[in-house]
Amino acid sequence: MADLPTKDDILRWVEDNPTLASKRDIAKAFGLRGADRVELKRLLKELEDEGHLEKRKKTYRDPERLPPVTVLEVAGPDDAGDLFARPLEWHGEGVEPRVLVVPRASDPALGAGDRILAKLAPVKGEGHNYEARLIRRIGATPRRVLGVFRKDAEGGRIVPIDKGDGKEWTVAPDAMHGAKDGELVEAEHAGPKGRMGRPRARVVARLGDPSGPKAVSLIAIHQHGIPHDFPEEVLEEADRMKPAGLSGREDLRDLPLVTIDPEDARDHDDAVWAHADDDPKNPGGHVVWVAIADVAQYVRPGSALDREARRRGNSSYFPDRVVPMLPDRLSGDLCSLHEGVPRAVIAVRMQIDAEGRRIGHRFVRGLMRSAASLTYAQAQAAEDGAPDAQTAPLVADVIHPLFAAWRAMVGAREARQPLELELPERKVELSEEGQVVAVRFRDRLDAHKLVEEFMVAANVAAAETLIAKKSPLLFRVHEEPDPMKLDALRETAQAAGLTLAKGQVLHTEHLNRLLDQAAGSDEAELINMATLRAMTQAYYSPANLGHFGLALQSYAHFTSPIRRYADLIVHRALISAHGWGDDGLSRDEVERLEQTATHISETERRSMAAERDTTDRYLAAYLSDRVGAEFTGRISGVARFGAFVKLDETGADGLIPMRNIGREYFVFDAKRQELMGADTGTVIKPGQRVTVRLAEAAPVTGGVALELLELEDEPLPGPRPRGGAGGAPRRKAAQAKRKTAKAKDKAERKGKAAQSARKVTRKRR
Repeated sequence: MADLPTKDDILRWVEDNPTLASKRDIAKAFGLRGADRVELKRLLKELEDEGHLEKRKKTYRDPERLPPVTVLEVAGPDDAGDLFARPLEWHGEGVEPRVLVVPRASDPALGAGDRILAKLAPVKGEGHNYEARLIRRIGATPRRVLGVFRKDAEGGRIVPIDKGDGKEWTVAPDAMHGAKDGELVEAEHAGPKGRMGRPRARVVARLGDPSGPKAVSLIAIHQHGIPHDFPEEVLEEADRMKPAGLSGREDLRDLPLVTIDPEDARDHDDAVWAHADDDPKNPGGHVVWVAIADVAQYVRPGSALDREARRRGNSSYFPDRVVPMLPDRLSGDLCSLHEGVPRAVIAVRMQIDAEGRRIGHRFVRGLMRSAASLTYAQAQAAEDGAPDAQTAPLVADVIHPLFAAWRAMVGAREARQPLELELPERKVELSEEGQVVAVRFRDRLDAHKLVEEFMVAANVAAAETLIAKKSPLLFRVHEEPDPMKLDALRETAQAAGLTLAKGQVLHTEHLNRLLDQAAGSDEAELINMATLRAMTQAYYSPANLGHFGLALQSYAHFTSPIRRYADLIVHRALISAHGWGDDGLSRDEVERLEQTATHISETERRSMAAERDTTDRYLAAYLSDRVGAEFTGRISGVARFGAFVKLDETGADGLIPMRNIGREYFVFDAKRQELMGADTGTVIKPGQRVTVRLAEAAPVTGGVALELLELEDEPLPGPRPRGGAGGAPRRKAAQAKRKTAKAKDKAERKGKAAQSARKVTRKRR
């Protein structure tokens, strides 16, 4: 009879021999037979109960160690370029181990999100726990679910947060990934249906508290039904793509085209260059090039990539992630105009006269090589005389000519009078852990305006070209404001002591005059927001109904086919119209343009709502530990149930419920868009400065509740106690004030009726 091993002996054996961890292997290693095997079984069961070992089918393994062969998900390279991955299954109580992928020369390129089967070797004394060698890349599972994990006697279940997905998912004990009851988790489909017809799931990510920072954008993605995982066939199709060559293309590689993007840009889909026009017929003029990634080269009509891109409609951008329209192989690689790399493009060469008017243009299908990938701040600094090492060689031949052409085009823009809204854009800055560390307002540089003006010009050129060639396309349509919304804007303007022209056909120049009146005043942001609210929402249509906001007769989206399906349609239309290849607009696409326009208009609104909800939740999370603090802001709107406030510091929108407004009853006047105190006559209306106290901030919903403290820098007056001195006169004064307002409204209505009657009489004559 052999000596029985101790528990420590067994654990050391399993650690040193992870591939020989069955009960039979362990018994053989220690020379155990007969009754000794019964004792071994008891020891193994105790180790399992104590959490030191985990039984997987017929083998035992240390739950704090990874098996020698396992499935990993590539997380992407770090700042040093090293490629790391995470195990899809980690059952330990400690920190999830860090795995470094060590590629061989023959290995395929791996990117973030790739699944691989790998052989692991433990390492010590490094910044990672294991090194992995690729065995093979495996396809991604298409179906995932986000939900709250609920533990039960048979493992657990996942209750989806998506209201449209009412069916729960079953999670086996060995597929829980350490999830705890009540945690928000992301899981993937893991085999055929189990008990009660529930699909089986494997937890792949634990996101912790459903109100925590990592959950914010994921909740919005699922609640709004935004597809965020690519089907396997789409990824495989993208992986098969090869870079386009020069065949059938104009060689633009010698042009010093540059990309100018935000510092945190995830892709580079447009490049620009300008120079003085040497055509003697255009003295003082400019030539402007705009080159756009040729997505149509890779995304062919009817392909898996095309079907998925159309389904998504557009990319969605969040503070912590992007949900792209196209897989990263395209959006981050083949269709991204990286510096020094040949890339396929569709480009437009535009002639601009000395007054900034476009007097001619032509489109080409070409191959370019970006001379530099610049940020807006870099380009602006170089133009302002402070170039860095990258921009210094480009100042004379690239930077200055770009700004010179833009300054000429500003004159033509001012003559056209597009709507000039000035609305500060908020940027939510996150820590590596996903916590909000700051909310800032983005700087608005001339470099931003330059790129925008060039893109608008290219979009107009695309629309005009396709109209001239009688080609079907999708237009970007923005119709005139609704008359009722304009009346509300006039009321807001009058309340701020400003005027908006009335009784004539409305043009953007009339709105710009109103915005100019408000510029630099305390009411500037209010008037800009009210003007924006008066606008109709832009949409896509195969019918050309013009673009009111830009003051353009014909406008199409051409400049962002990586992130908007509408632009891909326009690219295909240009390909067909010019006879550039067989990857143009198909007959089926032409027949369903109306349906496509409706669909992608809806996906655009869906993304905007999800992005707005996410920002609201992050702002609420940022403010949640400052409950009780005081903030300044401005009334942005009123309703029967309270007043809305936009806070100065963060731009967050909050609500002052009626119960938190003073100590009297307030009457809501919908026509005048104001609240009036029943006892004091105090008026609360859009535009007023307020000081408020933060009463509540709910990160899960994004709601912010406030309490009104001061109105126009004065404490809010309260009603006198009933029977107190002066109470009756104040109530009478408030009643008289309301009576005067009603009389004024009645007089206005009579005036309008009389004016209408005079018009009818004149027409009859």
